[in-house]
Amino acid sequence: MLNNITIGTYMPYRSIIHRMNPLAKIIALIILLIGVFLINDIKVYIGSMVFIFVLVKIGQLSVLTLLKQMKILYFMFIFLFVINIFMLKTGTIAFSFLGIDVYTEALFQTVIIFFRLTSMVFLSSILTMTTKPLDLTLGIEQLLSPAKKIGFPAHEVAMMISIALRFIPTLVEETNKIMIAQTSRGVDFQSNKLSVKIKAVIALLIPLFVASFKRAEELANAMEARGYNPSAKRTRFVTYTWNYLDNGAMIVSFLYLGVIVWLMSIN
Repeated sequence: MLNNITIGTYMPYRSIIHRMNPLAKIIALIILLIGVFLINDIKVYIGSMVFIFVLVKIGQLSVLTLLKQMKILYFMFIFLFVINIFMLKTGTIAFSFLGIDVYTEALFQTVIIFFRLTSMVFLSSILTMTTKPLDLTLGIEQLLSPAKKIGFPAHEVAMMISIALRFIPTLVEETNKIMIAQTSRGVDFQSNKLSVKIKAVIALLIPLFVASFKRAEELANAMEARGYNPSAKRTRFVTYTWNYLDNGAMIVSFLYLGVIVWLMSIN
């Protein structure tokens, strides 16, 4: 039922993006996300999405697979659209529905949010699908390492982020199993009735929470059994160097941000 959701799942290919330094990929992602949040024009967003699709192809990832992940955001878009209809009353009236006037500003802001969230999901997926969880932890820790001088727990934070990302596909798989089990017991997840939907969600969430806490406890016990100490000084079996691919990624990222800033300044 949720087999198409692959957020946080590493795809073992040998693309240019796969071979980059994890730290360079994280810095590039931050720069690109800053650019995405600066955009306030639909035409620029369309151009930005073309650029992101090029990145997806360079990473040898499937655009169709990433688009299928957007299914989980459909309800959020509908909810935001309804909120915008009642909150934004500026611009001209685009159309009326059930006696309610829908203004152009509400449509515009909903489309902007759609492009913004889609860009965030795609860019984040490129990072997680081209970077091994352990490499991602190393990159985040390197990024946060300057804050260690003021006592910031960089390794612990990096480990938490890495585990959270790693658990996404596990939770999706667990959710799928629970839905199949509950369906066999008569729970209807396909019903259009709101009351039936609420009962189905409750039947899904409670065992999912229990399974999540159980997995978290098992992971904590396994880490303790192996003598894991977050404050211990440790070495790396694999170390990444900063090479020409990483320099190229920085140049492309800053060029993207520069073009976005220029386009927004002339609008």
